[in-house]
Amino acid sequence: MEMATARDRLVDSLVANEIITKQSTADAVRAVPRHEFVGADQQEQAYQDRPLPIGNDQTISAPHIVGQMLDLIAVEPGDRVLEIGTGCGYHAAVTAEVVGDGNVYSVEYDRELGEAARERLADLGYDVSVRIGDGRKGWPEHAPFDASYLTCAATEPPSAVLEQTATDGVVVGPFGAGRQELKRLSPQPDGTYESETIAPVRFVPMR
Repeated sequence: MEMATARDRLVDSLVANEIITKQSTADAVRAVPRHEFVGADQQEQAYQDRPLPIGNDQTISAPHIVGQMLDLIAVEPGDRVLEIGTGCGYHAAVTAEVVGDGNVYSVEYDRELGEAARERLADLGYDVSVRIGDGRKGWPEHAPFDASYLTCAATEPPSAVLEQTATDGVVVGPFGAGRQELKRLSPQPDGTYESETIAPVRFVPMR
């Protein structure tokens, strides 16, 4: 099966099952060649709806979770987005399809993965800024962000990420020790946040 056909079938299934609900999200997942973000030995499995290994004990998230998280941050063209955990760059590319060039800022702890993702994204034509560093610190130079999300599980929401997200924005990510839950957080002007639990999930832990 051709990769584009397999990708279309995957997105059609996610839409039919109401996992992806926004047209912009469906278009974004349909546009990004997920097989280009995994090793040659994983490409035939790229359009199965499951995580795949990308090296250094990290994974590329399943397409349904990427789509669900993009729905949840509810961004539009021109919005500025912070991603914690670049990984292979796939999630950032999907987000960039919605918000446009120069609007995704991604922080990756693992230098090897981060540098490879930066190069891969550029080769595929995505203008995504990638920094190697501690995601708990966010990326203050480019704050405030209209939305932020984590692709790795934190015990508690990082305070810097919350502070760097606009009060009319959202932070989405997996939180919890042991048992993880995908949550959507709404930062408040007084420094607190409101929290909505979406679903139980399983992500690699934040490093």
